[in-house]
Amino acid sequence: MITGIQGIRLRRAAVVVVSSGALLATGALTAAPAQAVTTPSIVAKGGYVMNNTTGSSLYTKAADTQRSTGSTTKIMTAKVVLAQSNLNLDSKITIKKIYSDYVVKNNASQAHLIVGDKVTVRQLLYGLMLPSGCDAAYALADKYGSGSTVDARVKSFIGKMNTAAKNLGLKNTHFDSFDGIGNGKNYSTPRDLTKIASSAMKSSTFRTIVKTKSYIAKTVTKTGSIRTMNAWKNTNGLLSSYSGTIGVKTGSGPEAKYCLVFAATRNGRTIIGTVLASTSITQRETDAKKLLTYGFAKLG
Repeated sequence: MITGIQGIRLRRAAVVVVSSGALLATGALTAAPAQAVTTPSIVAKGGYVMNNTTGSSLYTKAADTQRSTGSTTKIMTAKVVLAQSNLNLDSKITIKKIYSDYVVKNNASQAHLIVGDKVTVRQLLYGLMLPSGCDAAYALADKYGSGSTVDARVKSFIGKMNTAAKNLGLKNTHFDSFDGIGNGKNYSTPRDLTKIASSAMKSSTFRTIVKTKSYIAKTVTKTGSIRTMNAWKNTNGLLSSYSGTIGVKTGSGPEAKYCLVFAATRNGRTIIGTVLASTSITQRETDAKKLLTYGFAKLG
């Protein structure tokens, strides 16, 4: 009797195996939708992801809520610099004491630029985007703003940042700083920041910089000798931990919390997005990875 039952069980199992094999053979095994792309839950207060090719939205969470952006502001700083007509990336800028004093006073992230050194625009862009140097941001704003004083030039440069935002049709973005250390009027949204980054990524120079993990600048000292700077490490941990990552920029601050604008390419498709006001460096990366994986799954 037991043998009979076992025999029936074995026969049933064989039928199941054969059926599964038939399904596999015909390609009719369609388990994917059942696993359907479940919309992820993220800790960040705001999030947005889009298909970088078409601009179509793939995910939104408070995507149009204005928030402090921290150093993700520097994406626009770089975009404005790279949009200058007749830009010479190899032209040199002398580092002023005011830049150094500024980062010390604000306890800001810095590229540790040395007063009196001559640094190229290209090097300053790396110093801006990798270690998130507010000293590099100050130097670039001073160079590419117009006016007869440092303050006037910085104000002019921030004006160019706001004009660039308007030209992109952004309604929820305003800058009052060149680096994210704002005065209460420096804000954007996940959707707007993603659009700024997408626009910036059209520049091959920008793309090269933001996917670089580490960069060593050789600057020229006051005496004309060459100074080899300590390596600038990219603060974007996704470059080492998420396959296909190509950028873009981290941000943090007391008000901004932990932010990340991210982009990745897989199978010829590029997804770009933003998380704002996450709770830690690790969490913003976890949030971004979830959104990237979700975005790629939705694109199929």
